[in-house]
Amino acid sequence: MAFKVSRDEQGSLKDLRLQSFVLQSDTIWPKENKHIMAQYDDDSIIVYQAYCPEIADYAVKNQRFGGDRFSFNRMSWIKTNFLWMMYRSGWASKKGQERVLAVWIKMEGFKEILSNALTGHDEEKLNLPQRTKVRLQWDPDHDPQGASQPRRAIQLGLRDEVLQKYANEWIVQVKDITDFVQEQFTHVKNNSLENLIVPEERVFPVTDCDVAKQLNLIE
Repeated sequence: MAFKVSRDEQGSLKDLRLQSFVLQSDTIWPKENKHIMAQYDDDSIIVYQAYCPEIADYAVKNQRFGGDRFSFNRMSWIKTNFLWMMYRSGWASKKGQERVLAVWIKMEGFKEILSNALTGHDEEKLNLPQRTKVRLQWDPDHDPQGASQPRRAIQLGLRDEVLQKYANEWIVQVKDITDFVQEQFTHVKNNSLENLIVPEERVFPVTDCDVAKQLNLIE
């Protein structure tokens, strides 16, 4: 199943592939440990962000981030996991997070983000002369109703030149998926998760051993 936005609205290049939540949760997704869960292909990967209407409107119209409300002086957090974004934004209900964006970025850009990512603890331990360009966090994943799960979800805080590249160079496409989010939230509120449809996600493999160690995916 694919969530489609017309070319007239957003110059559609790619579609968001969708699948049953129950099917994926029961048969596809790992139950525990750290995993980068995402929708991706050879060329790009989807990350999610939630913003106020002004930032979202600018991003959709210009297919990049900027404008008066977007700050390049603040860390900007991206999430590869749709349900983690739903937990953080309250299914697009929290102030300043009323609009959910699906952002396709170039695979080379995402790999550069991962190669620069460090936890705050590791940054302090290494005593680096400059602050890291990407802050790594592993947090408990959550089910659609907000219950914490044993599996850990990744979020990545971008700043400095990495944020500049993300906002201006690596974006393939930005889609506003708020209507889809609100539609699916009705199934959550009605406790009818058998009807819930979410983006298709699978484990993203980190094949570079040094990067995998840096991300605390392997010892």
